[in-house]
Amino acid sequence: MDGTRSVRTQFCCPAVRWFDARMVARAGFEATFMAGFGVSAVNGYPDTQLVSYGEMQQSALRVAEGLASAALELSSEPIPCIADGDTGYGNAVNVKRTLWGYARAGMAGMMIEDQVAPKRCGHVAGKSTVSRPEAMQRVRAACNARDEYSAQYGATAGPLILARTDAASTDSFQEAIDRCLAFLDAGADMTFLEAPTSVQEMQEYCRLVPGPKLANMLEQGSTPILPPAQLKEMGYTMAAYPLTLLSASVQAMQESLDRIQQGTPTDDIIATFAHTKDVVGFTQYAKEEDRYK
Repeated sequence: MDGTRSVRTQFCCPAVRWFDARMVARAGFEATFMAGFGVSAVNGYPDTQLVSYGEMQQSALRVAEGLASAALELSSEPIPCIADGDTGYGNAVNVKRTLWGYARAGMAGMMIEDQVAPKRCGHVAGKSTVSRPEAMQRVRAACNARDEYSAQYGATAGPLILARTDAASTDSFQEAIDRCLAFLDAGADMTFLEAPTSVQEMQEYCRLVPGPKLANMLEQGSTPILPPAQLKEMGYTMAAYPLTLLSASVQAMQESLDRIQQGTPTDDIIATFAHTKDVVGFTQYAKEEDRYK
């Protein structure tokens, strides 16, 4: 994530739209994550792989543009984004195309997982996973695509590969551990054991699996929500908060809608007009406009 595919301890909130990306970057986060749940939601669907690869890539392009616009305002480099590659949208060749498409869209990493397509959110019922050999095939294809992209565009140009397993829910915790170890052997840069159900399982994952690891902090999901300092001490490298912004938005919008229907003022629960204009880019636009007068 820092140009050498090493991964520092970071905490990332999701960005699924241009607007989200700007807010995350402006808040000072070092990285962000384009979550499939969020992209599905803003397109009007549940996270059951109803959105296509093309729609995901278009979202990646918008996120990259949002990060770039925030970086311009902050006089900094755009923060990196890991994009959700779901199951790769087909066979191993599709996985490679997905990686290349995300790389061209400006993504710094891609997550690839072992669910049966169509996949779904890791914290809901109805999941199933492919065999370990098929899961390995996906990860190897993603790693090969990463290396091939780097061969063309520079030694560290290829996106980081985050290999995810949902086997703890569908098979056993031990199978999930074994898959994570196998993913590392296949060349993955980072692993993600989805939905451990206890602090003990989280500790075992960190103890048994070397290398960078992602903690998924989904409020009211299957995994205990722990403070960042505790996650770092446990051995996690990155903590993602995939639905916090979406859930907060739903809550705020619902309250606003209720107040509007009741004829109650909303001034105390909304951002000022001046701040809203600044967040969406009016301030920077005015500066750019003045340059060419």
